[in-house]
Amino acid sequence: MVDNENGEPDIGQASSASAVAIVCDSAAAENRCRLVAEAARVRVVTSTAPGEALDRLSGPIGLDVVMVEIGQDHGAALDALVAELSRSAKAGRYRSVVSVPMDLVDIVDAAIGHGDVTLLCPPNEMDCALALGEALSRRSLALHDIGSEHGETRLQRLSEEVGRIARALEELTHDDGPRGDRHLSEARPAFRTAPRTLGADHIRAKIRMRRLRARFFDEDLFADPAWDMLLDLMAARLEGRQVAVSSLCIAAAVPPTTALRWIRTMTERGLFVRHSDPRDGRRVFIDLSDEATQAMERWFAALGENGEG
Repeated sequence: MVDNENGEPDIGQASSASAVAIVCDSAAAENRCRLVAEAARVRVVTSTAPGEALDRLSGPIGLDVVMVEIGQDHGAALDALVAELSRSAKAGRYRSVVSVPMDLVDIVDAAIGHGDVTLLCPPNEMDCALALGEALSRRSLALHDIGSEHGETRLQRLSEEVGRIARALEELTHDDGPRGDRHLSEARPAFRTAPRTLGADHIRAKIRMRRLRARFFDEDLFADPAWDMLLDLMAARLEGRQVAVSSLCIAAAVPPTTALRWIRTMTERGLFVRHSDPRDGRRVFIDLSDEATQAMERWFAALGENGEG
């Protein structure tokens, strides 16, 4: 995969258009990335395979975003690539959008070390376009594109998604008093007692009841997965079971990219915590924070006191 007749990156002249690099392991993936880049009106300055990516990305190329679509595990080359993307994000060199299938989510998520590296699953043009638009807008290097009809639509959808997450989390963690740095509301005194006999089976039953909604209503009416993930992690904690990122995405019952976005947001809000797998350095587990666990226990206690447990 090359960019000009000489087989070298087409760096070109300075341009007002934002510059992106493409890293992929198939012709189909490259075509998808180029289609998204074309729609976003950005310049593709280089396109390369994962094994060659480090040399290309460390060269004299000014980049705004790196678009990555990987379909298989490339071992050390993949680990090194994601580590380089994270280092560059921390250094402010460029942002990245990484698309992978579900069987690579745990590996890649564990290696990502910065919030400016966005993980998508599975690869598709719409999610990639939204993520690319977000990355470009946050760098403030594509203002001419934002003014276009396509740019406005892209950013409006992104804004609505972010706003929806914020509103749902606000309801979940509502506090009538001053918020300060708190992320979880304090329970009323009557709800401070521990639940009587809270068990994983009880929580799993709650999850099954929620799943029944899809038989009678459009699933889009219940698109926010925050509560499903909280219930699943609470049940897992009671079972003494570790939950990988991919497993939590499945439990969320929404598209994986949406679930990944929520996992990141809820981790930033202090509801979730990440733990490295001591037996596999390429995987992390997600758990409830102690504060979130206490809030869930108080919630179940409140249900019991109201005869709803």
